[in-house]
Amino acid sequence: MAGSAIRVEGVSKRYRLGAGPYLTLRETLAGLVRRNGNAGRSEVWALSDVTLDVDEGEVLGIIGLNGAGKSTLLKILSRITEPTAGVSRTRGRVGALLEVGTGFHPELSGRENIYLNGAILGMKRGEIRRRFDEIVDFSGVEQFLDTPLKRYSSGMYLRLAFAVAAHVDPDIVIVDEVLAVGDVQFRERCLGRMSEFGREGRTVVFVSHDLGSVNQLCPRAIWLERGRVRADGASANVIDAYIRDAVPHGPVANFEPTANEPVQFLSAAVTTVDGATLHTPRRDEPFALTLRFVVRDRIPGLSVAFVLETSRGVRVLDEDWGADTGSVIVPTKLPQEYVARMVVPPILAPGEYLFVAWVGTQAGAVVKREVLSFRLHPGRRDTAEAVERDRIAQPLVEWEVDTVEPAPVRPEPRL
Repeated sequence: MAGSAIRVEGVSKRYRLGAGPYLTLRETLAGLVRRNGNAGRSEVWALSDVTLDVDEGEVLGIIGLNGAGKSTLLKILSRITEPTAGVSRTRGRVGALLEVGTGFHPELSGRENIYLNGAILGMKRGEIRRRFDEIVDFSGVEQFLDTPLKRYSSGMYLRLAFAVAAHVDPDIVIVDEVLAVGDVQFRERCLGRMSEFGREGRTVVFVSHDLGSVNQLCPRAIWLERGRVRADGASANVIDAYIRDAVPHGPVANFEPTANEPVQFLSAAVTTVDGATLHTPRRDEPFALTLRFVVRDRIPGLSVAFVLETSRGVRVLDEDWGADTGSVIVPTKLPQEYVARMVVPPILAPGEYLFVAWVGTQAGAVVKREVLSFRLHPGRRDTAEAVERDRIAQPLVEWEVDTVEPAPVRPEPRL
């Protein structure tokens, strides 16, 4: 394992559907009887024969659709769960940012929770004391430090939780989508902290649906598909292959329904403003992004958001219906279907775009995925030279170039 911080060899992970983490003796015996009678629970393999090496100081991104096995792999690397088959080895202290806020107590103050959570994450009291001011400054909740955590908003809670976790000093940092929480400024601060980890020579494994962040932070990426490594290489190449092969391309995408999900996407589309399918969207005409989804559980504070990225991972739109309108989704019945539609004015340049949809709360996404990719075509009057220019925005502008008469030259006065 010389030079490797992480080595995974032939790792597979099986889950029995319907089995909880803890069973009574009676339930265990009953399960054995059912299996012996060929009536055992059905099984699912979250990972199948995964092998990879991550060098010391390397920053690795992991991408893939929901259910691809990304979180399961990180839990195995973090020693939260053991593989069913194969071996996973790590060298050095591991710090995992998998579920932000684990170990916080709502009755304790923010100050007390910094010490509590820091200790749970492996920090000594003296270490927490030395880094206390940095943690508070990073979180931005200084004036609420002596307030019980139960009085915090979801955003404040998440900022404090990430601030503590981000100041642990592990050799290996494992991050699972938690950078999606918080406002834009705080998310940028989180990404900056992850960049610092890489520059400090720490090994980083980063899972995210934010392909632009993966491309920005990670020189190397792997694509997991149905529990197997589909591609491994330079991030730009892996992301291109992922968008091309795993994300539906075109004006419409439909998704298979599954009855056990609290929120599920049913379809996504690029349409006209009037709702008709738009096969050739053009940059000089408005178009709409549409998402149909079903809500099966009552989840307080539920909202919907759309993200639009270029093929290079540059985020050009990030709009949240709940934040923009102050509204939340409150089903009148369950299950309840919804259609969310956002009209995009003619401001974008021609090119390939990725539509990412998100439904969740301030605490994070309930479901998020790349729903489709599409090409925005040039305008009907665009010249070839105009199309070839490299820019993100191309609004409809008006030009005026007029002739003017030169101002008369005044003779200099005689002295």
